[in-house]
Formats: sequence, structure tokens, C-alpha cells
Amino acid sequence: MRLRSVLATLTAGLAAATCVTAAGPAGALSGTADSRGANACSPAVSIESFSDALDKTTYEGAFVGNFSALAVDRDGAIAALSDRSSLFTLDPKTLSPRSTVPLADESGAALDSEGLVVDRDSTRLVSSETEPSVRRYGRDGTLLGRLPVPDALRVAPAGRAASNQTFEALTLLPGGRTLLAGMEGSLSGDTAGIVRLQTWQRQSGRSSRSDQHSHGRRDFRLGAQYGYRTDTGLGLVEAAATPDGRLLVLERGFTAGVGNTVRLYLADLRHATDTTRVDTLTGQDGVRLVRKTLLADIADCPSLGATAKQPQPNPLLDNIEGMAVTGTTRGALRVLLVSDDNQGATQTTRFYSLRVRP
Repeated sequence: MRLRSVLATLTAGLAAATCVTAAGPAGALSGTADSRGANACSPAVSIESFSDALDKTTYEGAFVGNFSALAVDRDGAIAALSDRSSLFTLDPKTLSPRSTVPLADESGAALDSEGLVVDRDSTRLVSSETEPSVRRYGRDGTLLGRLPVPDALRVAPAGRAASNQTFEALTLLPGGRTLLAGMEGSLSGDTAGIVRLQTWQRQSGRSSRSDQHSHGRRDFRLGAQYGYRTDTGLGLVEAAATPDGRLLVLERGFTAGVGNTVRLYLADLRHATDTTRVDTLTGQDGVRLVRKTLLADIADCPSLGATAKQPQPNPLLDNIEGMAVTGTTRGALRVLLVSDDNQGATQTTRFYSLRVRP
């Protein structure tokens, strides 16, 4: 299906879902705000609805949750990645699961899967923060290849990254030639709060079928790298490319007894310095970091009647970790967020439908 048709279908489906109340289909978004502007989180962002319908549910024996990333599939469905090494396909209208496939590394071991891109040939690019890595999978979960990763970004002692602080974000820029992964935390030697964004450039020409089943190095080669400064106490957990080539970036943190902080930024790679050969980033070394503009603090959104299982600044908040741009409506981006419940009793699998005017 052509991309424009896919986005149109998905946008229509989500719009329909937001009109369904909590008594509707299992995955339908609920808690819809009124039409008088009371759903504004900021001048640039409004929340249309949320849904907890998938929280603590199962599908064909598999736990539905632990979601770390979202992407729009080529047929308009929602691909939802669990960090417990599985990939779900969700209905774009109801968000109900349609299928699930397991993922594994080259030795058959499970992944700490965090970032997701559906490529133009419908294969899936999945980042893991264990090594870290970016692997390519078929729709059925078959491992097809693996992309190169700079040595410095590997987890210590192999590199300078901290465990559980690597490739949390993954997105493909418009045109499909540039892939970008975001580190959640800083490298050893870099100033705390400055994280690296690594890119890959797609090789010229079309890969043959045999190339697609190689080790992935014929797909993409390493590209530029950039520095991005997160807010104090927050980590970069997701990035999604906008149609004009900028990035929506989610920053998230958690304070026991207080709850989550989740902020949505617009970031611009233009004019940022390529930090590939910059050993340490201090923020005062003449290196131009990626520019960012705050779009909204999700705590400032109306709660829409949401409840929280633990203290939160706003009961709407949870451990938000996944994000996808699902279409456009009258110049605004339609954005879907999801929280990672960590399969725990005090957290919720919650989907959020936002409208963003960057």
C-alpha cells in the first residue's frame, strides 16, 4: 500500500477509536476529551484520548505489555515491540493484538529489544541495548542481518557505555536513507546528560535478495554522530522522525514517591557537529549540540479521568517509552505513545493519542 494511503487509513482508524468510550472494543482508545480545547497540554500539543484496555492481558498465551517502541507497518497496522524479545501487530482501529512473533539473537537468546523501525521492504530493524545492536528481522521474526556499531558505543568493558543505557531509540528519517539510534545515557568521559545520536546511511542501489540475508552491512554504513543534551535527571527513551526531517524526542525519568517525568521535544540535527571523532563531549568544547525545543511536559496534560497505580504528578502519567507518528490532520501530526508496564503491579500499559503542531 502506498505510504499516503497507509497514513490516511491509520489516521481514520485512530480518529474512529477516539470516539469510542471505555465500554467499546477491547483496544479502543478511551477517556476522550471534549472539543472546546480543554485537552491542551501546551500551545503545541493536545491529548485526544488514552486507553488501558491492554493492561495485564494476554494474547495466544503471550503477555501483552512491556512495550518499548511503536511503528506504523506498511499495511497501516501498528507494530508494537516488547522489550522481552517479542513483536506484536495491533489493529490500527482498536489496538487489539492481531499476531505476535518472538525475536532472538544469533545464538537464539532473547533480546533487550528497545527500538523499532519498519523498513520500506517491510522488514523490521530492532535495536537492543544489551551490546548494543541493530538487527534486521523478517515479518516472521527470522533474523536477516546486523548493522555495524562504533566500538565506543558498546557496553563497557568493550566500549564506554553503561549497561541498560544504550540504543533506546530508533527511527528512519524521511526518504528512507538515514537511520538514527539514540543512546539513553552518556558515555564514560562525556558530561552527564549529553548523549550520542548515531546514524547510518543506506548504501546506493537496491540490495539483492541474497544481500538481504547477509550480515546487514550491505544495507547501511555508519554515518554521522551527534551530541544531544537531556534535561537533568532524564534519559532519552524514544525518537520519531517528522515529515520535514526533524525529530520528536521523548525524555523520561522516575523519582520514587513522586513518579514519572515525561517531556516531548522537537529536535533539529541541522547545524549540529558530527561528533564521530570527538572523544569526549563536555558541552563547552566548541561542539554544536542538537538543538531542541520543548513541545510539552506530559504532566501538564489534562488527566482525562485516568488513574495511577502509584504516586504520579498527574495520574495520566506512566512509564512512557514508545512513540510513533501515525499521520497528519490539518497540519498537525498524529502521535501515538505507549507506556512500558515492566509486567509490574504498580505500572500500566497505556496508549496515548496526541495531536502535535511542531
